[in-house]
Amino acid sequence: MGDTRRTRAYIGSFTSAGGRGVLVAEVEPGSGALEIVGVSDAVADPSFLALGPDAEVLYAVSETAEGAAAALDVTGPEPRLLGAPVPVDGSGPTHLAVAAGHLLTANYSSGSVSVLPVAADGGLKPVTDVVRHQGSGPVERRQEGPHAHQVLPDPSGRWVLAVDLGTDSVVIGALDAGTGVLRPHGTTALRPGTGPRHLAFHPDGAHAYVLNELEPTVTVCRWDAEAGVLEPLGETPVVPADATGDRYPSEVVVAPDGRFLWAAVRGHDTLAVLALDAGGAEARLVASVPCGGHWPRDLTLDPTGRHLYAANERSGDVTWFTVDPETGLPARTGSVPAPAASCVVLA
Repeated sequence: MGDTRRTRAYIGSFTSAGGRGVLVAEVEPGSGALEIVGVSDAVADPSFLALGPDAEVLYAVSETAEGAAAALDVTGPEPRLLGAPVPVDGSGPTHLAVAAGHLLTANYSSGSVSVLPVAADGGLKPVTDVVRHQGSGPVERRQEGPHAHQVLPDPSGRWVLAVDLGTDSVVIGALDAGTGVLRPHGTTALRPGTGPRHLAFHPDGAHAYVLNELEPTVTVCRWDAEAGVLEPLGETPVVPADATGDRYPSEVVVAPDGRFLWAAVRGHDTLAVLALDAGGAEARLVASVPCGGHWPRDLTLDPTGRHLYAANERSGDVTWFTVDPETGLPARTGSVPAPAASCVVLA
C-alpha cells in the first residue's frame, strides 16, 4: 500500500490586499489536493515563507515598509507566534531562507540582505549583519537602485546567493555561523536590463537557472561550489516568440531528476515548461500551459516532482497540477481559494 499520511502546506498572502495571512492546508498524498484547515493573521503581509529544518517552525517575512521577519510554531492546529516579529533593518523583505542556524532575508526596497540568528526554540534574535548592495540598471522605473529579491544557500551549504533585480546581478557571500556575519565573496553580472528575480539549482549542484523578471527569459549558469563562482552560459525564453502583453516571470523550479524546469509568468498567466539536456547546461522551451488563474506569483514543486502548485495572486487561489513524468507537461487538477496568495511552502 502507498503512503496515505497527509502532509501540510503553508500559503502566504498579502493582508494589505485582502489576504488572510498564513493559511494552513493538508495535502492529499495521492492527488496533491489541498484542504485549508487553519489560518493565522499574526503577521502583516507574510508574502514569503520558509520552514525550519525540523518543519516545526515556519518563518515569514513581513513585506512592509518597516520590514520584519517572524517565527511561528506550526506543531499545533494553527500557527502560533514565537515572540513578536523582529525588524530586519531593511525595507520590503520579499524572500527568506534558513542557513547555518540563521535566517536571511532579501529586502527588495532597501536592496539589502539581513542576517538574524535563530534561537534554540526556533525564535528569532536581532539582526547581526546587513549587506547593502550597490549599483543600478538601465530600466529606470525598476532599476534606479539595488533591489534584492531572493536569498538562498547553495546546495553545498558553503555559500549564500542573493539575486538582485535592480543591479542585474547575483551577489555571492559566505555566512560565518559563529558571528552571523555575511562576508562578501563575489558578484556575477547578468545581461543589463534583464532584472533577475529568482534562482533555482539543478539537482547535480553544478548548474543554476536565474529567472529574469524584466525580460521573460531564464539565464542558464554553471555553478562552481568549490570556488563560489556563478558563470552565465546563455539565455532561453520562457514565453513563445509571438507572446504579447505583460510578461513578468516570478518563480522557477527544477525537477528532482533534472529533466525539466518550470517557470511561472505573470500577465501571460502561464507555466513555462523547459526541457533540460542531460548535463543541465542547455534549456529549451517546449510548452506554455495556462496557470489556472491570474498573476502566478509563486510556483512550488512537491518533493516527488509529481505536483506543481501555482499561487495566483490576483485571482486569489492556489491551483495544483499533476505533472506527466515523460513530457513534463502539467495538467490542472484542482484549486482552493486563497485571497492575495503569494507563495506555497510544502512541509
